[in-house]
Amino acid sequence: MVYRYPGAACNALDDVQVGVRRGSFTAVIGLNGSGKSTLARHMNGLLVPGAGAVVVDGLNTGDPRNIPEIRRRVGFVFQNPDNQLVGATVEEDIAFGPENLGLSPASIREAVDYALEVTGLAGLAQRPTQALSGGQKQLLAIAGSLAMRTRCLVLDEATAMIGPAGRRRILDLIKKLVNQFSMTLVLITHFMEEAVLADRVLVMHRGRIIMEGTPAQVFRSGSLLTGTGLALPGPADLACRLRSYGLNLPDPVLSLDELVDSICRL
Repeated sequence: MVYRYPGAACNALDDVQVGVRRGSFTAVIGLNGSGKSTLARHMNGLLVPGAGAVVVDGLNTGDPRNIPEIRRRVGFVFQNPDNQLVGATVEEDIAFGPENLGLSPASIREAVDYALEVTGLAGLAQRPTQALSGGQKQLLAIAGSLAMRTRCLVLDEATAMIGPAGRRRILDLIKKLVNQFSMTLVLITHFMEEAVLADRVLVMHRGRIIMEGTPAQVFRSGSLLTGTGLALPGPADLACRLRSYGLNLPDPVLSLDELVDSICRL
Protein backbone atom coordinates (compact mmCIF):
# COMPACT_ATOMS: atom_id res chain seq x y z
CA MET A 1 0.00 0.00 0.00
CA VAL A 2 0.95 3.64 -0.47
CA TYR A 3 0.07 6.70 1.59
CA ARG A 4 1.07 10.35 1.26
CA TYR A 5 -0.04 13.10 3.63
CA PRO A 6 -1.68 16.11 1.92
CA GLY A 7 0.95 18.59 0.79
CA ALA A 8 3.86 16.24 1.48
CA ALA A 9 6.67 15.91 -1.06
CA CYS A 10 7.06 12.14 -0.69
CA ASN A 11 5.14 9.09 0.46
CA ALA A 12 4.87 8.33 4.17
CA LEU A 13 4.30 4.68 3.22
CA ASP A 14 5.83 3.43 0.00
CA ASP A 15 4.87 -0.01 -1.32
CA VAL A 16 4.34 -1.52 2.14
CA GLN A 17 3.15 -5.11 2.13
CA VAL A 18 2.67 -6.82 5.48
CA GLY A 19 0.37 -9.26 7.20
CA VAL A 20 -0.30 -9.73 10.91
CA ARG A 21 -1.14 -13.27 11.99
CA ARG A 22 -3.95 -13.73 14.52
CA GLY A 23 -2.58 -14.31 18.02
CA SER A 24 0.88 -12.95 17.16
CA PHE A 25 2.91 -10.23 18.86
CA THR A 26 4.56 -7.88 16.37
CA ALA A 27 6.85 -4.96 17.19
CA VAL A 28 7.43 -2.16 14.67
CA ILE A 29 10.60 -0.10 15.10
CA GLY A 30 12.17 2.80 13.24
CA LEU A 31 13.35 6.37 13.67
CA ASN A 32 10.91 9.28 13.86
CA GLY A 33 9.49 9.82 10.39
CA SER A 34 10.12 6.23 9.27
CA GLY A 35 6.40 5.59 8.80
CA LYS A 36 5.71 3.29 11.74
CA SER A 37 2.90 5.39 13.27
CA THR A 38 1.38 5.96 9.84
CA LEU A 39 1.35 2.20 9.33
CA ALA A 40 -0.30 1.72 12.73
CA ARG A 41 -3.08 4.18 11.90
CA HIS A 42 -3.97 2.15 8.82
CA MET A 43 -4.65 -0.94 10.91
CA ASN A 44 -8.03 0.22 12.17
CA GLY A 45 -9.02 2.71 9.50
CA LEU A 46 -7.81 5.93 11.11
CA LEU A 47 -6.03 6.38 7.77
CA VAL A 48 -6.94 4.80 4.44
CA PRO A 49 -4.25 4.08 1.82
CA GLY A 50 -4.05 6.16 -1.32
CA ALA A 51 -3.19 3.00 -3.27
CA GLY A 52 -3.56 -0.61 -2.26
CA ALA A 53 -5.83 -1.93 0.49
CA VAL A 54 -5.93 -2.81 4.18
CA VAL A 55 -8.12 -5.79 5.04
CA VAL A 56 -9.06 -6.77 8.62
CA ASP A 57 -10.78 -10.14 8.96
CA GLY A 58 -12.06 -9.79 5.40
CA LEU A 59 -13.24 -6.19 5.92
CA ASN A 60 -11.67 -3.53 3.70
CA THR A 61 -10.93 -0.23 5.50
CA GLY A 62 -11.65 1.58 2.23
CA ASP A 63 -15.38 0.92 2.69
CA PRO A 64 -16.74 3.42 5.27
CA ARG A 65 -19.49 0.94 6.20
CA ASN A 66 -16.83 -1.40 7.62
CA ILE A 67 -15.10 1.13 9.88
CA PRO A 68 -17.23 0.74 13.04
CA GLU A 69 -16.79 -3.04 13.05
CA ILE A 70 -13.08 -2.79 12.22
CA ARG A 71 -12.53 -0.40 15.13
CA ARG A 72 -14.40 -2.74 17.45
CA ARG A 73 -12.07 -5.57 16.43
CA VAL A 74 -8.86 -3.52 16.37
CA GLY A 75 -8.32 -1.29 19.39
CA PHE A 76 -5.87 1.60 19.17
CA VAL A 77 -3.91 3.17 22.04
CA PHE A 78 -2.25 6.53 21.36
CA GLN A 79 1.02 7.82 22.76
CA ASN A 80 -0.84 10.40 24.85
CA PRO A 81 -3.77 8.71 26.66
CA ASP A 82 -5.43 12.06 27.36
CA ASN A 83 -6.36 12.10 23.67
CA GLN A 84 -8.78 9.20 24.11
CA LEU A 85 -10.12 9.29 27.67
CA VAL A 86 -13.70 10.57 27.79
CA GLY A 87 -15.22 9.46 31.11
CA ALA A 88 -15.11 11.37 34.38
CA THR A 89 -14.10 8.25 36.32
CA VAL A 90 -12.23 5.06 35.46
CA GLU A 91 -15.42 3.01 35.43
CA GLU A 92 -17.33 5.52 33.31
CA ASP A 93 -14.52 5.70 30.78
CA ILE A 94 -14.38 1.92 30.35
CA ALA A 95 -18.17 1.77 29.99
CA PHE A 96 -18.21 4.35 27.17
CA GLY A 97 -17.44 1.87 24.36
CA PRO A 98 -19.86 -0.89 25.43
CA GLU A 99 -22.61 1.72 25.91
CA ASN A 100 -22.08 2.97 22.34
CA LEU A 101 -22.38 -0.61 21.12
CA GLY A 102 -25.88 -0.67 22.60
CA LEU A 103 -25.18 -3.48 25.06
CA SER A 104 -27.58 -4.22 27.89
CA PRO A 105 -26.77 -2.82 31.36
CA ALA A 106 -25.86 -6.32 32.56
CA SER A 107 -23.51 -6.85 29.59
CA ILE A 108 -21.92 -3.44 30.14
CA ARG A 109 -21.32 -4.29 33.81
CA GLU A 110 -19.75 -7.60 32.83
CA ALA A 111 -17.50 -5.93 30.22
CA VAL A 112 -16.35 -3.22 32.65
CA ASP A 113 -15.58 -5.72 35.41
CA TYR A 114 -13.64 -7.89 32.98
CA ALA A 115 -11.51 -4.95 31.78
CA LEU A 116 -10.88 -3.71 35.33
CA GLU A 117 -9.74 -7.15 36.42
CA VAL A 118 -7.44 -7.84 33.47
CA THR A 119 -5.70 -4.45 33.68
CA GLY A 120 -5.42 -4.40 37.48
CA LEU A 121 -7.52 -1.25 37.79
CA ALA A 122 -10.33 -2.77 39.88
CA GLY A 123 -9.29 -0.81 42.97
CA LEU A 124 -9.47 2.47 41.03
CA ALA A 125 -12.94 2.11 39.51
CA GLN A 126 -14.27 5.33 41.05
CA ARG A 127 -11.04 7.32 40.67
CA PRO A 128 -11.37 10.49 38.52
CA THR A 129 -9.47 9.93 35.27
CA GLN A 130 -7.54 13.18 35.67
CA ALA A 131 -6.23 11.99 39.05
CA LEU A 132 -4.48 9.00 37.44
CA SER A 133 -0.76 8.75 36.73
CA GLY A 134 0.44 8.52 33.13
CA GLY A 135 0.89 4.77 33.39
CA GLN A 136 -2.57 4.31 34.91
CA LYS A 137 -4.09 6.37 32.09
CA GLN A 138 -2.48 4.08 29.53
CA LEU A 139 -3.84 1.04 31.37
CA LEU A 140 -7.25 2.69 31.27
CA ALA A 141 -6.98 3.31 27.52
CA ILE A 142 -6.22 -0.39 27.08
CA ALA A 143 -9.09 -1.32 29.40
CA GLY A 144 -11.48 0.65 27.20
CA SER A 145 -10.53 -1.54 24.24
CA LEU A 146 -10.73 -4.76 26.26
CA ALA A 147 -14.25 -3.88 27.39
CA MET A 148 -15.29 -3.99 23.71
CA ARG A 149 -13.81 -7.51 23.44
CA THR A 150 -11.20 -6.27 21.00
CA ARG A 151 -9.42 -9.06 19.09
CA CYS A 152 -6.36 -7.02 18.20
CA LEU A 153 -4.64 -4.18 20.03
CA VAL A 154 -2.34 -1.62 18.39
CA LEU A 155 -0.20 0.44 20.77
CA ASP A 156 1.45 3.47 19.18
CA GLU A 157 4.42 4.45 21.38
CA ALA A 158 2.20 3.75 24.39
CA THR A 159 5.11 3.79 26.87
CA ALA A 160 6.95 6.83 25.49
CA MET A 161 5.43 9.40 27.88
CA ILE A 162 5.48 7.42 31.13
CA GLY A 163 8.13 6.56 33.71
CA PRO A 164 9.92 3.25 34.30
CA ALA A 165 7.34 1.87 36.76
CA GLY A 166 4.48 2.67 34.40
CA ARG A 167 6.36 1.11 31.50
CA ARG A 168 6.85 -2.11 33.44
CA ARG A 169 3.13 -2.33 34.19
CA ILE A 170 2.23 -1.81 30.54
CA LEU A 171 4.77 -4.41 29.38
CA ASP A 172 3.57 -6.90 32.00
CA LEU A 173 0.01 -6.40 30.74
CA ILE A 174 1.14 -6.84 27.13
CA LYS A 175 2.76 -10.17 27.99
CA LYS A 176 -0.38 -11.21 29.85
CA LEU A 177 -2.66 -10.36 26.92
CA VAL A 178 -0.48 -12.28 24.49
CA ASN A 179 0.34 -15.32 26.62
CA GLN A 180 -2.88 -15.80 28.58
CA PHE A 181 -5.52 -14.31 26.28
CA SER A 182 -3.94 -15.03 22.87
CA MET A 183 -4.62 -11.48 21.74
CA THR A 184 -3.12 -10.17 18.53
CA LEU A 185 -0.84 -7.31 19.48
CA VAL A 186 1.11 -4.73 17.47
CA LEU A 187 3.55 -2.56 19.40
CA ILE A 188 4.99 0.58 17.80
CA THR A 189 8.07 1.50 19.80
CA HIS A 190 11.45 3.19 19.74
CA PHE A 191 12.61 1.19 22.78
CA MET A 192 14.62 -1.75 21.48
CA GLU A 193 14.30 -3.52 24.85
CA GLU A 194 10.52 -3.61 24.26
CA ALA A 195 10.86 -4.94 20.74
CA VAL A 196 12.79 -8.02 21.90
CA LEU A 197 9.64 -9.22 23.70
CA ALA A 198 7.79 -9.69 20.40
CA ASP A 199 7.48 -12.77 18.20
CA ARG A 200 8.38 -10.71 15.13
CA VAL A 201 10.05 -7.36 14.56
CA LEU A 202 9.43 -5.10 11.54
CA VAL A 203 12.05 -2.45 10.83
CA MET A 204 10.84 0.64 8.97
CA HIS A 205 13.00 3.18 7.17
CA ARG A 206 11.82 6.01 4.92
CA GLY A 207 8.33 4.61 4.53
CA ARG A 208 9.34 1.05 3.76
CA ILE A 209 9.70 -2.17 5.71
CA ILE A 210 13.35 -2.93 5.10
CA MET A 211 13.64 -6.06 7.22
CA GLU A 212 11.61 -8.38 9.38
CA GLY A 213 12.29 -11.43 11.50
CA THR A 214 12.50 -12.71 15.02
CA PRO A 215 14.23 -10.45 17.56
CA ALA A 216 17.25 -12.77 17.40
CA GLN A 217 17.47 -12.34 13.63
CA VAL A 218 17.02 -8.57 13.64
CA PHE A 219 19.30 -7.83 16.59
CA ARG A 220 22.18 -10.15 15.73
CA SER A 221 25.23 -8.00 16.32
CA GLY A 222 25.42 -5.05 14.09
CA SER A 223 24.86 -5.80 10.45
CA LEU A 224 21.10 -5.78 9.86
CA LEU A 225 20.49 -2.36 11.43
CA THR A 226 23.40 -0.65 9.66
CA GLY A 227 22.20 2.52 7.96
CA THR A 228 18.88 2.78 9.79
CA GLY A 229 20.13 4.90 12.70
CA LEU A 230 18.80 2.34 15.17
CA ALA A 231 20.89 0.87 17.95
CA LEU A 232 21.01 -2.61 19.39
CA PRO A 233 19.13 -3.25 22.65
CA GLY A 234 21.32 -2.39 25.66
CA PRO A 235 22.24 -5.99 26.61
CA ALA A 236 23.00 -6.89 22.98
CA ASP A 237 25.17 -3.81 22.55
CA LEU A 238 27.10 -4.51 25.76
CA ALA A 239 27.61 -8.15 24.74
CA CYS A 240 28.96 -6.96 21.38
CA ARG A 241 31.46 -4.69 23.15
CA LEU A 242 32.55 -7.49 25.47
CA ARG A 243 33.12 -9.78 22.47
CA SER A 244 35.53 -7.18 21.11
CA TYR A 245 37.60 -7.75 24.27
CA GLY A 246 37.71 -11.48 23.60
CA LEU A 247 34.78 -12.78 25.67
CA ASN A 248 33.10 -15.72 23.96
CA LEU A 249 29.45 -14.67 24.32
CA PRO A 250 26.52 -15.95 22.24
CA ASP A 251 25.09 -13.72 19.52
CA PRO A 252 22.62 -12.22 20.04
CA VAL A 253 22.10 -11.61 23.75
CA LEU A 254 18.71 -9.97 24.04
CA SER A 255 18.09 -9.49 27.76
CA LEU A 256 20.03 -8.57 30.86
CA ASP A 257 19.28 -11.99 32.36
CA GLU A 258 20.74 -13.68 29.26
CA LEU A 259 23.83 -11.49 29.48
CA VAL A 260 24.42 -12.22 33.16
CA ASP A 261 23.86 -15.96 32.62
CA SER A 262 26.24 -16.01 29.64
CA ILE A 263 28.99 -14.22 31.58
CA CYS A 264 28.57 -16.58 34.54
CA ARG A 265 29.04 -19.57 32.23
CA LEU A 266 32.43 -18.35 30.95
